[in-house]
Amino acid sequence: MRKHMRKVLPGLILSAGLLASAQHKAISTSDAPKAIGPYSQAIQAGGLVFLSGQIAIDPKTQQFDADARIEDQTRQTLENLKAVLKANGMTMANVVSASVFMKDLNEFANMNTVYANYFREAPPARTTVQVAALPRNAKIEISLIATPLPPKRAHHEELQPPLPSR
Repeated sequence: MRKHMRKVLPGLILSAGLLASAQHKAISTSDAPKAIGPYSQAIQAGGLVFLSGQIAIDPKTQQFDADARIEDQTRQTLENLKAVLKANGMTMANVVSASVFMKDLNEFANMNTVYANYFREAPPARTTVQVAALPRNAKIEISLIATPLPPKRAHHEELQPPLPSR
């Protein structure tokens, strides 16, 4: 075990060191809600883009509807994240990891139906957890990690969610 760790550990330390010492820049856009605290909408570092958690705040009005259905909150949250990605020349196809925080996992299936429309091809790795509370009593918060795409995936860039059925 120790012999194996001696081989793996230097690589992990080197990777973490490269990321920590990499130039980083803040990414922001008025097409997503402004940060409601001392953080950036996203940070680009070491070739990765780390998007802060978003909730379903309307970027035009800065209003939030805590009573909106989970489907509507999920859609607005993902649209907010999509706008932050766009501000850095990226799309949802660039996302490699998602963290989903929900107040009620009983609503998972409804959230997942909307979520799936944004990640149809090669969906990112994802963690979904239930939490006790979220800012503004939101039902969902999502954060993402994105990276530049290999050229062969570029044609999947702008997947649009289908319009709601009537």
